[in-house]
Amino acid sequence: MRILVIEDDAKIARAVKKGLEQEAFAVDVAFDYDEGQGLALTQDYDLLIVDRMLPGHLDGVDIVREVRDAGMEVPVLMLTAKDKVPDRVEGLNSGADDYLVKPFAFEELLARVRALMRRPRENLGEVLKVADLVMDTGKLQVKRAGVKIPLSKKEYSLLEYLMRNQDLVVTKENIIAHVWDYDADVLPNTVEVYIGYLRNKVDKPFRGKKLIHTVRGFGYRLGGKS
Repeated sequence: MRILVIEDDAKIARAVKKGLEQEAFAVDVAFDYDEGQGLALTQDYDLLIVDRMLPGHLDGVDIVREVRDAGMEVPVLMLTAKDKVPDRVEGLNSGADDYLVKPFAFEELLARVRALMRRPRENLGEVLKVADLVMDTGKLQVKRAGVKIPLSKKEYSLLEYLMRNQDLVVTKENIIAHVWDYDADVLPNTVEVYIGYLRNKVDKPFRGKKLIHTVRGFGYRLGGKS
């Protein structure tokens, strides 16, 4: 799943990016309003983490308002050093879904990120299931038929995206947008390679129905139905 961090403090931004990448998220970082606004409005993210106070006359609240005015429903976590009630109210009223005051522990930020990503659409929750395939997003653990499946971080991210879109056809472009960050040099063939890796681990060792399906001319679908 792909996250945009908009934070002008380079030390905080890089620490958040590193921590989230260790949890198998793809992360882009913007350090000011212009770059953050541009990415938020033109790229497809699963979550935005937005610093309230950014350089210039516009700030994180303005970015969130523009995102909402554009009709985008992406979850937003706002970071800020402002801890007064009116500041929190303004941030939430702008369209943010949650508000975290600096300084913060990364563990709390991660818990809030996961909570926000459980909310949208089908509200799938922390444990994702497709047939006998189970992913525990809290433990970063995948099992099929009770057997633990070891995955690389990128394989895990790809499988999570497929499971969150179970029974839907997703294109290679959809996958690249949600599994790799903006700076990654990824070709459609790279997606094919990683789909092959997943098939070797998720489908081939098990006698049950294949779960990963190719929809020729369109993309891929993960589901229990053939």
